[in-house]
Amino acid sequence: MKPVRVLVVEDSLTVRRRLREVLDADSEIEVVGEAGDGRHAIELCAALRPDVITLDMMLPVMSGLAATEYIMAYCPTPILIVSASTNRGELFKTYEALAAGALDVMEKPLGGDGDPGWERRLVSTVKLLARVRTITHLRGRTGVPGSARVPVEGEPHAGQSQRFRLVALGASTGGPGAIRQILLDLPRGFPLPILAVLHIGEPFGTAFAEWLDGQTPHRVRFAREGEAPGPGLWLAPPGRHLVLRGGATHFSDAPERYSCRPSADELFESVAREVGDAALACLLTGMGRDGASGLLQIRNAGGATIAQDEESCVVYGMPREAVLIGAAERVLPLRAIGAALAASAQQAATVSRA
Repeated sequence: MKPVRVLVVEDSLTVRRRLREVLDADSEIEVVGEAGDGRHAIELCAALRPDVITLDMMLPVMSGLAATEYIMAYCPTPILIVSASTNRGELFKTYEALAAGALDVMEKPLGGDGDPGWERRLVSTVKLLARVRTITHLRGRTGVPGSARVPVEGEPHAGQSQRFRLVALGASTGGPGAIRQILLDLPRGFPLPILAVLHIGEPFGTAFAEWLDGQTPHRVRFAREGEAPGPGLWLAPPGRHLVLRGGATHFSDAPERYSCRPSADELFESVAREVGDAALACLLTGMGRDGASGLLQIRNAGGATIAQDEESCVVYGMPREAVLIGAAERVLPLRAIGAALAASAQQAATVSRA
């Protein structure tokens, strides 16, 4: 089996050497190049065609964000952001890079002695991302977040008398850009609360709601304990399950589901119990199978369920599992999901007025 070919992009020589040492120590990985700035990274990506790029955000000459946008537009390659950035402005750049097509993010190694846990996560993440089918992101060519919205055919949902009360979303790898796109495609004043789980770990998830709040006309906040959600998007906080109980959002420190906390399954199962056939739920791009069984529970309770289609997914893992077990009532491209949610919400409002 051919080794995973990795390009390491990092302006700190010390950190770059550490990354190379850890990756080269694995017989299934080969570091084929190193770059200390974003422009050189682009040149080496085009010349070497690596399987994975590890990329710092704060780079001279051309930033990690600019390099990501260019690479994903002209030479799509799985990108793992390796960053020490934890202040608000730098985190925002990381979210922009994830929305532009970078696949995952992890912290830089700490100084001093080696950290076996961090080293294992770096190696396993690089190997995992090497298997991802990358897609071209046109933002680096046009500056436009996405292409034209895809029209949705057919009825919003089979239950014509349905009154939807809530939307639930689950996403993982590729999720920041997917959730952002759905919010952009929803009309201003969308009336339903949206509860969402995104797999993004600490410390990188701490400012995500604030960043997303500035990207679209819709309010985005982290959910609060014991609060009844209103219109807008309410995110699970990093490291805690989000559930709906008694009409309010609550947090749980229960064990991880499929190595995930927060878990889409935890959210979806609580939504199925709480609102049943008044739920709209969508499982978006991501690795693994989190969310599939919970989506099936919502469908079995009479709710409307959507899975993102393979072509528009960064990783067709979680939606694929949902499709295989019959959890998805409809399978739609990303650019059609916002329109489908809006149509269902409008239908519910029309039925309510009638």
